[in-house]
Amino acid sequence: MNSKSKKYLSIISIIVGILIWQLLALIPDIGVFLASPPETVRAFMNQVRKGSMFIDIGYSLFRVLGGFTIGLVVAIPVAFLMGWYPKFSGVVEPWIQFFRTIPPIALIPLVIVALGVGESAKIVVIFLASFLVMVVTIYQGVKSVDVTLIKAARVLGAKDKDIFFKVIVPASTPFILVGVRLGLAASLTTLVAAELTGAQVGLGEMIQSASLYLKMDVVILGIVIIGIIGFTLDKIVLFLERKLTGWQETRQM
Repeated sequence: MNSKSKKYLSIISIIVGILIWQLLALIPDIGVFLASPPETVRAFMNQVRKGSMFIDIGYSLFRVLGGFTIGLVVAIPVAFLMGWYPKFSGVVEPWIQFFRTIPPIALIPLVIVALGVGESAKIVVIFLASFLVMVVTIYQGVKSVDVTLIKAARVLGAKDKDIFFKVIVPASTPFILVGVRLGLAASLTTLVAAELTGAQVGLGEMIQSASLYLKMDVVILGIVIIGIIGFTLDKIVLFLERKLTGWQETRQM
């Protein structure tokens, strides 16, 4: 299937999805909690008129990108050290696997006690979620580098530094980008939990406040906007992936 056909199918899929959403919202029992597309659009316009919509989006993006960026900066060296030095991996990996199984929301009380309810607490919660996902993914990439490439480089006289920067890093790049996609997704899915730490503004706070007053159109609006942000960021990473790993044959998803 060529890219043009795929694009048409995607557009049709979105239109059909919105129609199904509208039909479901017309069912009385479901319409109680599922606002229709026109109601969601009206909620968006109301939030814009109030002047809070773009402030909420800006604060949430700042928290998501802040926590994600710190997570990526820390995850890359930790993952490469784990893949390159078995002793380091032996010490660090059990802790990463342990904390990876704990939902970030369970750590919120600890984070609040340690850091209060400021921006740092929200960024730390998102950092933990994205870091743990990315470090495991990138580590698997480093471990999966073809040993033949490393042996061939050694035979040709390459030193450890050359092997690391000219063999390991390029061969791991696809896994780094997959880790980035998963890290971004983890950051967004943790946003609402992170904004439980006393946020006054933000999309997660908007959803929580609206749910208390049963303003389901605003709740649905917040969910839709988080989804659109996630979709947009994922497309940006996919674009970078095509630019950076054009040498590799991959199936784009």
